[in-house]
Amino acid sequence: MANKQDVLEEILAEFEKLTQIPRKSGHEEKVSNYLRDRLTGLGFTVVQDEKFNIIADKPASAGCEKAPLTVLQGHMDMVCVAAPGVKFDPLTDAIKLKRGKKYLEADGTSLGADDGIGVAEAIYIMRTLENHGPLRLIVTVDEEQGMTGAIHLDAKYLTDASFLINCDSENYDELTVGSAGSVNIDFSRKMQQQAPQQKKAWKLSVKDLLGGHSGERIGDGRGNAIRTAAMALLSLQEKEIAFELADFQGGTARNAIPASAEVVFASDASEKELQAVVAETKERFVEMYGGVDPEAKLLLSATEAPAQVFAAADTAALLQLLIALHTGVYAMSQVIPGLVETSANLGVIHTQAGTVTIQFFPRSAIDAKTDEFRRMAQAYAAMSGFAAQIGTQSPGWKERKDSRLARIMAETFQEQNGSPMKVETIHAGLECGWHFRKNPKLDMVSIGVTTMDIHSPNEKLLLETVEPQAALIMETLRKIAAMK
Repeated sequence: MANKQDVLEEILAEFEKLTQIPRKSGHEEKVSNYLRDRLTGLGFTVVQDEKFNIIADKPASAGCEKAPLTVLQGHMDMVCVAAPGVKFDPLTDAIKLKRGKKYLEADGTSLGADDGIGVAEAIYIMRTLENHGPLRLIVTVDEEQGMTGAIHLDAKYLTDASFLINCDSENYDELTVGSAGSVNIDFSRKMQQQAPQQKKAWKLSVKDLLGGHSGERIGDGRGNAIRTAAMALLSLQEKEIAFELADFQGGTARNAIPASAEVVFASDASEKELQAVVAETKERFVEMYGGVDPEAKLLLSATEAPAQVFAAADTAALLQLLIALHTGVYAMSQVIPGLVETSANLGVIHTQAGTVTIQFFPRSAIDAKTDEFRRMAQAYAAMSGFAAQIGTQSPGWKERKDSRLARIMAETFQEQNGSPMKVETIHAGLECGWHFRKNPKLDMVSIGVTTMDIHSPNEKLLLETVEPQAALIMETLRKIAAMK
């Protein structure tokens, strides 16, 4: 049996290989080809489907052929975020790793441990485990952006399985048995443009907010940089300070709370007047979010005059939409104390060639409430003159009270760690909702190593949880193999 340090090093070696391959959501062909070749080279039967999902099968050990089929599952894509000032092209650049005594981090970017470390552990387990029943590794694409991999995965890869271990959670001592559903909503509008009448130009930067995962961190009450910038512009309107909006950019991903935003506008108002509005907006932000988001900055500076600005009516429509869209917690669970039931995230705003696009992301453990947000978005679009594109609604994953897999894994954790494992339903979205829809009889859990600040440049992996996580999965699989 390999010692614990060797297990850690082997898993990290698998993970490092993944970090060298750009794998932004929607651009997974290269990493999918790598996984296909890697797993084929290990002797597994591998299928790469038309969406670039990978399905790899390993037959049971001798004497364990009658054990039920167990699926290990993770996703190959990652949210690519760089710190301000860091040059990083997510389509071409590798992740630069920084390893300390306690944590593994990236140099100025997100780490991609979500879910690269889960995939790396699964490969290690498939490669080294002895005394196991039939195993299948499924690695999907596009989990972070639209779950298209899980949506289009052929149901036949799930209907013959009894158990599924999803390796995409964020805390080693937590066993997830349910998750929220969600829907991607995109607003867009071609703005009417004209030459500016105001001669001076300004840039307002909102930055240094905490940001973070819009499922895991939404309940912390963190600020939203896009909403904050919109509120500053709305204050200009309310005070009848003339301005003409030229550009609005903010956020990095629909499922990440935006930590920064930037607007460019023309205005002949005095700097003193404008700074007063910025100061008032900052004061309001501190009153609302200062206890949880203390480092936020709102900075106003002169900038180069834009060639074109948006028509006043289009600017008004944009601000109305940004203010109307709910962002943050919408409802708390009536069943599980302290759990966010429903939320929405105003994740990204982007201006290009006169077209403004907005990425909006509601989540809920109750599918009917996710559907309610879809209907609300359609109404807001009609009122504001924006087009709304509604994505496929991802289903929630309901807790299974009689889960044999959850019981086995919780008991194994207790045996290995001498402390109980937390069993919970989470507000974040997991692919398990789609797996459940395709096979309602599938007994599933989701687990993961401990990671912090995922979907941000501050993402880090707690190294001491990697080997124990692998040991937990491997012993669980041995117990499944011994089932009669």
